Amino acid sequence: MAKAKPFIKWAGGKGQLLEQLDAYLPDVFDDRRNVTYIEPFVGGGAMLFYMLQRYPNIQRAVINDINPDLTTCYQTVRDTPEELIASLLDIQDAYNALATEDERRNFFLDVRARYNEKNLDPIENSTKFIFLNRTCFNGLYRVNKKGLFNVPFGKYINPQICDSATIRQDSKLLQRVDIITGDFEATFDHIGDGCNFFYFDPPYRPLNATSSFNSYSKEDFNDNEQIRLRDFCTMLNGRLGIEWMLSNADCSAKNPEDTFFEDIYADFYINRVYASRAINANPSKRGKMTELLICNYMPEDYGVYAAETIEPYNI
Repeated sequence: MAKAKPFIKWAGGKGQLLEQLDAYLPDVFDDRRNVTYIEPFVGGGAMLFYMLQRYPNIQRAVINDINPDLTTCYQTVRDTPEELIASLLDIQDAYNALATEDERRNFFLDVRARYNEKNLDPIENSTKFIFLNRTCFNGLYRVNKKGLFNVPFGKYINPQICDSATIRQDSKLLQRVDIITGDFEATFDHIGDGCNFFYFDPPYRPLNATSSFNSYSKEDFNDNEQIRLRDFCTMLNGRLGIEWMLSNADCSAKNPEDTFFEDIYADFYINRVYASRAINANPSKRGKMTELLICNYMPEDYGVYAAETIEPYNI
């Protein structure tokens, strides 16, 4: 049987970090009862699907994103998986039947233009969202200031646009997930009565001027937004029973003078984990690097990872 996993590619996805993230969860997490798991920046959902499968004590989950096309796609997978599968198979067959790269590029551009009209029903919008994700360059999702998807054609031959087994498995897990669209602070109104755990995976702070990629929506997530997120985390820390974990870029590993996160999260536990940069236009800039993992509780392995062992970034 297929396992639930992300049904889209997503820059910064946590698929290769899941075991490390699991190791930093609060102690005896699987012994807790009536857990509400909350992700204010769901993205591709790798952590969401992992947690829902690994921890059956999660009775309910809440996911949010500011990108309405992404959250519409989650709702469509949850509520109408068979209709979505049928629509994806149709567009997959039409695309893969094209004989030349020029024909495939023109098909892609036509779909992108229609998608950017923003007047589609949920099935068609989600079909085009997944199609573009599977056929655009490097599987990126990027929009301009007007909110229009602008990633170029990816030149893939016979890509799998419809993964029926994954959609069906994801749909089953999403039955116990509330899906909302908006600012991350809106998740506060969905806190449960029992044990609550937040995992934050916001747009990462750029390591330098050329590495910025946080245009998942037309709204920028700049340093003021990072500080507003810190303030939200601080507020949660003051509410009994709410624990959280947050991922972000390890800026000081690239530039030792850039201690932005060390400064604003000085009151919390800052850990480092190894990750791989998989999405970059320049292959030489992909590879192993460290990320920050910040918690409002002391993980079991806190302090084990020595800062002096961090290798410089190849950026």
